[in-house]
Amino acid sequence: MPRAAGQPALPLTTDDGAPVVVRRSARRRRTVAAFWEDGNAVVAIPAHFTKAQESEWVRRMLDKLKRQGERGAHGAGRRRPASDTALAAHAAELSSKYLGGRSIPTSVRWVSNQKSRWGSATPADGTIRLSDRLQPMPQWVIDYVLLHELAHLLVAGHNAAFWRLLEAYPETQRAKAFLEGVAFATSRGLGPDEEGAGAPAAGWDADAD
Repeated sequence: MPRAAGQPALPLTTDDGAPVVVRRSARRRRTVAAFWEDGNAVVAIPAHFTKAQESEWVRRMLDKLKRQGERGAHGAGRRRPASDTALAAHAAELSSKYLGGRSIPTSVRWVSNQKSRWGSATPADGTIRLSDRLQPMPQWVIDYVLLHELAHLLVAGHNAAFWRLLEAYPETQRAKAFLEGVAFATSRGLGPDEEGAGAPAAGWDADAD
């Protein structure tokens, strides 16, 4: 139904209902980026864009995020398992789908004290901890780290048997490359513009096409 004159615009959301946040930046001249941050789809555009340009580029970048999600195991548009309870439930789903349900952790939780690694597992007591630095990253990356730790409950080391457990997950190599890139950039003090912790999931040069 068309909106009546003077009626405020409805909040913009992705196809599956995630909020969309548009950020204008004076530091951007022609590049446009989109990424996930705290469950929101963030589209960063140059401050000088007109409303028409904003509308066009938001549409393009949301389409790009959606396509990237379709290549992933769970889709970039899926809401993050923000709570420990949701994370544990998601871990059970991944274990069932990729590990035959054989990896059964006693607890899975987000932690803020892991700065040098993305996740850790203790096979002796079945606990898994994921760094909260992962939360703004694409879901397929989070899933890889979670599966990695689930696999460690079955095989402690990084031997051939361990990596065979991860062969069923289609995004293993892409996620490893993504995290290596993040680690490389972080070690050199590089990162997104003013978006801070948001890990870019899609980028585009607005003058390129």
